[in-house]
Amino acid sequence: MADHVYNYVKPVFSSIANLQNQIPDFVDMSSLPSLRKLSKAVSAAVPAALFASGVARGGLPPSCSNPQLSCQNTTVVTDTCCFNAPGGQLLQTQFWDNNPPTGPSDHWTVHGLCFDQYCDPNRQYTNISSIISAAGRTDLLDYMNTYWKDYQGNDESFWEHEWGKHGTCISTLEPSCYTGYAPQEEVVDYFQKTVDLFKTLDSYAFLSAAGIVPSTTKTYTSAEILAALAKPRGVQVSIQCKSGALDEIWYFFDVRGSVQTGTFVPAEPDGSKSSCSATGVKYLPKTGTPPSTTMTTSTGTPPTSTPTPGGPFSGKGTLPVTSGGTVNGCIISGGTWYTTGTCATFTAAASGSGFTLTSSKGKCAVANNALTCSSTVTAPTVFSTVNGKLAYNGNTSFYTSSVPTGSTQAAVSVAQQATTLTIGWTAS
Repeated sequence: MADHVYNYVKPVFSSIANLQNQIPDFVDMSSLPSLRKLSKAVSAAVPAALFASGVARGGLPPSCSNPQLSCQNTTVVTDTCCFNAPGGQLLQTQFWDNNPPTGPSDHWTVHGLCFDQYCDPNRQYTNISSIISAAGRTDLLDYMNTYWKDYQGNDESFWEHEWGKHGTCISTLEPSCYTGYAPQEEVVDYFQKTVDLFKTLDSYAFLSAAGIVPSTTKTYTSAEILAALAKPRGVQVSIQCKSGALDEIWYFFDVRGSVQTGTFVPAEPDGSKSSCSATGVKYLPKTGTPPSTTMTTSTGTPPTSTPTPGGPFSGKGTLPVTSGGTVNGCIISGGTWYTTGTCATFTAAASGSGFTLTSSKGKCAVANNALTCSSTVTAPTVFSTVNGKLAYNGNTSFYTSSVPTGSTQAAVSVAQQATTLTIGWTAS
């Protein structure tokens, strides 16, 4: 939201300044309002104008006068809504996943905006895409679906991880820092600021300008790579390699003011060292088949209420299915819907701000839009509950192509199909 405000105000301020510069010399300047007064009036009017236009949503981030630069303060700063604490230095990490490839072939991808780790379990939300969609930020979600990718194809879980692990630790994103706070608006600010910062750090272009391009045969020195990445910013970065190939870049920043509205100042790495060899560093092209992605789209239905962790899903129980207003069968051990026979027993275990499900077949996950429980599942999906129903990304609706009958089992999907169903919980 801060960037919307900035983009709205910047041309207004520029126009005021240009207009004053063009006033003829014979005009008595003392009779005209100063640029300071005009700017103040515009600043006061902008929030109301943006709200009326639908650009602003929820409350306003902290307004910080004379903010200090994190990690550079000489006295204790008590207002942590305008000063990132307790650490202060933020890390913007980018990935180069070449096989399987993620993102465009000529662009690095976002990892996140890193700070401390797991600071508020009550805000480790599991419905990131729904939160962003409900805020009207479909443009942000569309960008993330292209440039903020998980190498295993589960973008949503990746975003949940980054918010829960790092976003909850940024002091200026505390709900108490907002005026007129709307639930979960700090989540949107975190992802928007991370994306905005990422857009200023075109690593592919930085490297290409120095003649460093992906190749299956050519190698580079760490010094060449570090120099190319330091040139646009004036400070060093850290680079990481896997099996001798460049795959991560770490950009460091101190922040003057809040993450939402403050200034990110490039900083030298704070104790983090590069892991690449001095010579023979590979920078491989993106090849192979991209992972099948559990897609999130900007047209998804936002949650009707805030998902709650666990809820009735705890311990052992069965998963009864309701379709057309009638309970009809249940989810069996493989994750499919079965309307006859005995219901399978599942174990619900708390995980982050939600829970995971396990059957006799193994852990359960949503993969390629389908619910599946299998011993091959290594990264179980963290579900939540809304109004007593199983929720995935904040939504309680699941789908099948038709209602199964007899011994037929129906595959359960999160992608819209002909038959809609919800999944409940009956404790054993």
